[in-house]
Amino acid sequence: MGLTASVLAIDAGNSKTDVAVVATDGEVLGTARGGGFRPPVVGVAAAVDALGEAVGQAFARAGVTAADHVSACLANADLPVEEEQLAAALQARGWGTTVEVRNDTFAILRAGVSEPRGVAVVCGAGINCVGMRPDGRTARFPALGRISGDWGGGWGLADEALWWAARAEDGRGGPTDLVRTLPAHFGLDSMYALIEALHLEQIEHDRRHELTPVLFATAGQGDPVARAIVDRLAEEVVVMATVALTRLDLLDEEAPVLLGGSILAARHPQLDNRVRELLTPRAPKAIPQVVTARPVLGATLLGLDHEHAAERAHARVRAYYE
Repeated sequence: MGLTASVLAIDAGNSKTDVAVVATDGEVLGTARGGGFRPPVVGVAAAVDALGEAVGQAFARAGVTAADHVSACLANADLPVEEEQLAAALQARGWGTTVEVRNDTFAILRAGVSEPRGVAVVCGAGINCVGMRPDGRTARFPALGRISGDWGGGWGLADEALWWAARAEDGRGGPTDLVRTLPAHFGLDSMYALIEALHLEQIEHDRRHELTPVLFATAGQGDPVARAIVDRLAEEVVVMATVALTRLDLLDEEAPVLLGGSILAARHPQLDNRVRELLTPRAPKAIPQVVTARPVLGATLLGLDHEHAAERAHARVRAYYE
């Protein structure tokens, strides 16, 4: 019979997966990194197969064959029914005795707080927000894109920038430097050339996200249209945070608002400052802070919470990652 660890922690995002195998005392026994987790694209079985490669590597490095508990924070686990389906798929692999699946936003929240209390807004490829209290209450959004009322995220910002630049070039919209900076990123001289290259897939669809940093750079140079897009993102971040705080009855007490994901963690001055300016009058006691710790830390802490691990175990794993 093989050796068993306490927690198998999985943080799987759209672009990468981090896995950690942790002992009861918080010692990190083994880690591994894998590719993105995209069940809507490849199907649940294939997506979990991909997780299996990283899990196998982490188990091998830890010298164990299973864990007492699997704590998985997964992208695309946006609805409770999806969490249940993914939990069943992970349970079938036999990686742990018990399995808990949460949306990957919960990993960023737990990574940034000393107890499971507060709100996290994550802006990476998409945008999402979750909140939790120690008593188990949570607040969340479906975060499925425009059909669930979302605006923002790297893909959304890139599309918005393209929309304004296209209209600026053909006369339907006002002037913006995006008409020059977006095509220039791909070595092109006009929006028409960029539109054609994207439509004919001469530029791969997945490369659109490269335009988001171009948007922020253009905003930083003072372009009014680019700055307006960034300001709108700040508004979305604050609206989500305020609603989640309200749902959890945290609006009138000090509570952390964690800002994570590649876009918010980059701390673009305009976005960072505007979020704080808008949040202060709506949630005066909220404490905004950027989370830069790797989200797998949060998945691990949630696993240790489940196992009722001692506080020193939490401190040990946090020291490993921070």
